[in-house]
Amino acid sequence: MIRHKVTLIPGEGIGPEVAAATRHILEATGVQIDWEEIAGRSDSSSDQEKTVNQAAVESVRRNRVALKGPMATAIAGGAPSVNVALRKTLDLYSNLRPVKNMPGVKSHFENVNLILVRENTEDLYSGLEHEVVPGVVESLKIITERASTRIAKFAFEYAKHHGRKKIHAIHKANIMKLSDGLFLRSVRAVAAQFPDIEYKELIVDNACMQIVMDPLQFDMLLLPNLYGDVMSDLAAGLVGGLGVVPSANIGDECAMFEAVHGTAPDIAGKGLANPTALLMSSILMLDHLGERNTAQRIQNALERVYREAKHTTRDVGGKAGIEEFADAVIDALNRK
Repeated sequence: MIRHKVTLIPGEGIGPEVAAATRHILEATGVQIDWEEIAGRSDSSSDQEKTVNQAAVESVRRNRVALKGPMATAIAGGAPSVNVALRKTLDLYSNLRPVKNMPGVKSHFENVNLILVRENTEDLYSGLEHEVVPGVVESLKIITERASTRIAKFAFEYAKHHGRKKIHAIHKANIMKLSDGLFLRSVRAVAAQFPDIEYKELIVDNACMQIVMDPLQFDMLLLPNLYGDVMSDLAAGLVGGLGVVPSANIGDECAMFEAVHGTAPDIAGKGLANPTALLMSSILMLDHLGERNTAQRIQNALERVYREAKHTTRDVGGKAGIEEFADAVIDALNRK
């Protein structure tokens, strides 16, 4: 049996609780993982200086795989986003967001089964903004052929190897003719190399309307960074929210699997958190590590707990705490 070395970044708020529950469930499967636990944010007395922990970056580079809990990002001030910094520093250019109904979780639609692929390193997230004169701020949108081409290759290769038949590229090239135009030209060049995969394009505002009217028309969405950020959360809302969807950030050298919901400081330490998003992200991690049988066992057990609806957490209408939920998943693992 192969032993894996994985960096564990518990995160903040409810992060340590959901990380511990996820780790407990993984260990119950017998999968061999040596965890290197480390903080994602640097230890500084100044909030402005509490940026990404370089030791965490080095750990992920060394182990090549990380599991990460939620981390807070300040709004309109404070330190830069650690989440964005980790992705950019490690060049985790592909954000993979599977969106699928969970049995027993109330939603407006059934049989949703989408994959969103978001470019993770540029666009308005390059962080290049400044105040030109008092009262006027300029923010630069960076789109490159290199980044657009490699995210397109990732998406089409993923579709090819996972039985996906159709990809929509999402854009606003009718207005941003140069930047989004370059993105589309790059994607079209890659799409031409995959004639068996249907390729379509959709303007982002229309895409937002279409996905909330009829999400079943979509198979995969390929998006630049900003649109991907917005639409991946929108898509999560179709199936119950960020608490029941996973996320993976994948580069050529490293991969980081994370829960993308908030840190929920109001319930931190109370044993009420739902670890489903991080657990589902760990399922993606196991698949990435080649532990597909274990990944499927956890997925089946998780769905069984939700289907039976006896030990689910409060955010999805249940009454269980995090420990009861985790124990129920472990019990389902061991039942035939």
